Amino acid sequence: MADDQNFDLIVVGGGPGGYVAAIRAAQLKMKVAVVESKHLGGICLNWGCIPTKALLRSSEINHLLHDMDQFGFSADNIKFDVKKIVARSRAVAKQLSSGVTHLLKKNKVTVFDGVGKLAGAGKLTVTKDAKTQTLTAKNIILATGARPRVVPGIEPDQKLIWTYFEAMVPEKMPKSLLVIGSGAIGIEFASFFQNMGAQVTVVEMLDRVLPVEDAEISAFAQKAFEKQGMKIFLSATVKGVKKAADSVTVTIEAGGKSQDITVDRVISAVGIVGNTEDLGLEGTKVKVERTHVVVDGFGQTGEPGIYAIGDLAGPPWLAHKASHEGIIAVEKIAGLKPHPMDTGNIPGCTYCRPQVASVGLTEARAKESGYTVKIGKFPFIGNGKAIAMGEPEGFIKTVFDAKTGALLGAHMIGAEVTEMIQGFVIARTLETTEAELMHSVFPHPTISEAMHESVLDAYGQVIHF
Repeated sequence: MADDQNFDLIVVGGGPGGYVAAIRAAQLKMKVAVVESKHLGGICLNWGCIPTKALLRSSEINHLLHDMDQFGFSADNIKFDVKKIVARSRAVAKQLSSGVTHLLKKNKVTVFDGVGKLAGAGKLTVTKDAKTQTLTAKNIILATGARPRVVPGIEPDQKLIWTYFEAMVPEKMPKSLLVIGSGAIGIEFASFFQNMGAQVTVVEMLDRVLPVEDAEISAFAQKAFEKQGMKIFLSATVKGVKKAADSVTVTIEAGGKSQDITVDRVISAVGIVGNTEDLGLEGTKVKVERTHVVVDGFGQTGEPGIYAIGDLAGPPWLAHKASHEGIIAVEKIAGLKPHPMDTGNIPGCTYCRPQVASVGLTEARAKESGYTVKIGKFPFIGNGKAIAMGEPEGFIKTVFDAKTGALLGAHMIGAEVTEMIQGFVIARTLETTEAELMHSVFPHPTISEAMHESVLDAYGQVIHF
């Protein structure tokens, strides 16, 4: 086989898991190939994390423009151009995707444009336009990601019923919208369209919004969303949809009652499905459960030399988790003895308004796990910087092991919390107790001081509330 088709490592998928794994492998002097069939940067850079934040920034500005009186400003005839908003979002995505191409080239990673498929021990075929070539490598990392889950009867049609793909590039702003699912993706789009002036309705099967978050965070978020005008149905299901020329009538069942709501558009955000098809997993010892590849703490599958990372390998479905898994897998392959993946130290961030961020155990999960807990809370209304910013809504909650002082979890809702959660992530990674956190000096005036006060509150020493 030609030397240009023989590698130390092949990575299938160029998203935040795949391209990071490839770069780390190149740093470790491996000869690396990345096989990508669509966009380098994956869903995250092209259709997920990054362009949605550009959209949410626009909606945040729209909110501020309509709330400027509190800051001493006034303006007439405020309007927006949805095409320009979408164009900016796409330009941001393109810029970062081009950056990934540059990084891979800089690190001498060979990129193959096509669909990768396992073809026996140490072999992978790459197919593009009916042409196939075979690559070889001792180790292969699968990082093919996931796609939106489709609910029977509510199949997306790209016009009236959207997934996040269509929701990111609306040709016109809908006046009304129904979002099915209140996880991070659903709530971010609900927040975007609500803040752009649409009437948004959210339908959630479970008994609270943002169901993976701490119950107190979910309750605060729901009140904030409803105050903004959002309508929320909990413990509810969509029983049917009827399409008209330019609207959808949705039948919602909640509390034993059924009602119809007519909206311009519907967004289905009910989870994701791993891209396990056509990977050549048949005949291998790779195990798939609930559309996700089963791996150990190092990304290893049941098949020697085959690893899986990112959304393909299961929850939490987060880009930064994928990147870290990629580094762990590569370092394991290189014999560097990395620590196995600990998802308890992976933060989750939701960029709605108000923002939500968390790491570790919720209060309920900590108690279920047998811990005796100490709980600390501090509201933004007691924080000078938050008040000065005009962002007094929010709070921080910390969960400690009463016996050891270990930080079990931290949960935040409010302005800029997605930028602050890393402080508690570092604390957990370093196995910090309340003593170190209480004796850390936080800068004033910052919203991060509320983190300190939350820790103090858990031990009866809170100062400013």
